[in-house]
Amino acid sequence: MGICEGRVAIVTGAGGGLGRAYAKRLAAEGASVVVNDINAETAATCVAEIEADGGKAIVNTDNITDYEAAGNIVKAALAEFGDLHAVVNNAGNNRDRMFTSLTPDDWDAVMAVHLKGHFCISSHAAKRWRVMSKEGKPVSGRIINTSSGAGLQGSVAQSNYAAAKGGILSLTLVQSAELARYGVTANAVAPQGRTGMTAGVFDEMMKPPEDGGFDVFDPANVAPLVAWLVSEQSDGVTGKCFEMYGGKISVADGWRTGEVVDKGARWEPAELGETISELIEKAPPPQPVYGS
Repeated sequence: MGICEGRVAIVTGAGGGLGRAYAKRLAAEGASVVVNDINAETAATCVAEIEADGGKAIVNTDNITDYEAAGNIVKAALAEFGDLHAVVNNAGNNRDRMFTSLTPDDWDAVMAVHLKGHFCISSHAAKRWRVMSKEGKPVSGRIINTSSGAGLQGSVAQSNYAAAKGGILSLTLVQSAELARYGVTANAVAPQGRTGMTAGVFDEMMKPPEDGGFDVFDPANVAPLVAWLVSEQSDGVTGKCFEMYGGKISVADGWRTGEVVDKGARWEPAELGETISELIEKAPPPQPVYGS
């Protein structure tokens, strides 16, 4: 019996890459999975693979960026499996440009899929869990969001993507704080693995080893973490961002208040330079922006 036996999970962008790996591992651990993807063919292939291995899954192609349509994804889970325990917000896109070349369409397209997509489906799930909690029913809800190294430290030529992924981290913190009272946890993962978004850019770096050794960029390496977060075993773990690829896992340490200098009165602009220099010197240096 797997650690997700009896759980029902929605995975967005589950037709390929990381989402497909998550859906398959969740099913292998006993979860019933809604495989959501805008590509019906790849979603159906994922479901067929899950069913061939004895798991339970259904295809869903509703648009996560449309609030009403996202609600239909939750309804599909309830109609087919009778419950919902977890939402894995994995779907993503990218429109990489240097900042001075970025267009409004580039910005809006990335924000829609990442930030709005994370909001829409999680909103419907959270509202259901809140009603259940207020009715005195047991709730063991899970929201698993997807950030990235770009969201944690920035990435050259990805200001829209980095901003969206950074926003997802802040969203996760607020969801964690607000939804705990209803029995819901919210965490984020910042994974590395071969996906459609890395194709053509990182093919050489991420290619499987020719000697048949451990494939560190296999998306399946991240799936055990997602399965654990979906399971009841992760109860009490919330508001965290886990970085993972290959066999490596860590908990990210984000922005926090540093050392404070208090003058006890209003500062004059000319006074600030020396004090700010001292504070910067004492602060731990940030990780460099990717590509800088």
